[in-house]
Amino acid sequence: MAGMTGVNAFAAGSDAPEKKEVRIGFIPLTDCASVVMAAVNKFDEKYGIKIIATKEASWASVRDKLVNGELDAAHVLYGLVYGVHLGIGGPKKDMAVLMNINHNGQAITLANQLKDKGATDGSSLAALIAKKEREYTFAQTFPTGTHAMWLYYWLGAHGINPMKDVKVITVPPPQMVANMRVGNMDGFCVGEPWNNRAIMDKIGFTAATTQDIWTDHPEKVLGTTAEFVQKNPNTARAMTAAILEAGRWIDASLANKQKTAETIAQKAYVNTDTDVIVARMLGRYENGLGKSWDDKNHMKFFNDGAVNFPYLSDGMWFMSQHKRWGLLKEHPKYQEVAKQVNRIDIYKQAAAAVGVALPKSEMRSHKLIDGVVWDGKDPKKYADGFKVKA
Repeated sequence: MAGMTGVNAFAAGSDAPEKKEVRIGFIPLTDCASVVMAAVNKFDEKYGIKIIATKEASWASVRDKLVNGELDAAHVLYGLVYGVHLGIGGPKKDMAVLMNINHNGQAITLANQLKDKGATDGSSLAALIAKKEREYTFAQTFPTGTHAMWLYYWLGAHGINPMKDVKVITVPPPQMVANMRVGNMDGFCVGEPWNNRAIMDKIGFTAATTQDIWTDHPEKVLGTTAEFVQKNPNTARAMTAAILEAGRWIDASLANKQKTAETIAQKAYVNTDTDVIVARMLGRYENGLGKSWDDKNHMKFFNDGAVNFPYLSDGMWFMSQHKRWGLLKEHPKYQEVAKQVNRIDIYKQAAAAVGVALPKSEMRSHKLIDGVVWDGKDPKKYADGFKVKA
């Protein structure tokens, strides 16, 4: 492809970005880091664009601003993009996933009061809920999003039906800790640093990390509308390349991770203490129950490019869970929809520009916490095969 030889070739001629200034929304979470650092470290300029990183209040707001064009793109929940594309959870609009931003680094936090009742993990929580002493409430961040799916999958793996056995509410990530402090929920699933913040504030503990549920799971994506990509393919490629480069830079060294944590801790971004962010960003975990460990499967932004490819099977998995929990009434055309949404064509161009290797296949296979293997081969059978479902 013309202009693939050198990155600066993108700045001129037919490869030039159609839109030079792009507004990319983010929510205050550790995994907004590569979007923020792409702008702060000026990786965007290298590809002929300027990223304006805009802080948003909730995922619903991100959704609305993407749909109405106030945002050009966003650091956004994988499942939110699919929810909008399929018309569940708000307005229906054709959407696009340009790249996966990170793997891992979310968690399920339980309130300290549950510890006093003996519930410290999935099985002891199931025993407590089965007593039916009262209704237990759990929070996720968006109905079709990643945290809802990790929470439901984890509960389901322990025989708890999230649709029947507990009450589920939606709370924006930065408001999780304050809501748990006043007793609005017994548990929540959210991205870092809010799980670690709950431990530091002595109001909760980590019952499970999301990498326990699915090692190297997909998480946030660079999401936009299909219309934006159609009108601005070069800009879409430039954004993807800049954020890919930022992810590579973050993962390159401990010093870069430390610098990233200091940057995103600032008021304009995550607005919390650097040490709350940096510990889990480096894989240094402690669960608030006296256990500490080094987690090699902590949040990754690049991992030699393994993180960023928008696998079709990843998109299909979210649809399988939307069907499992009754958010989708019928089975979608799993692979067909994933091919529409996950813009592997744009990703490949960006990866070539940055010099990032591509995987051998557009599908990948994993065994999740319940021992069930997901490989994308028979999504209908997979979605219908769970004992615990809506």
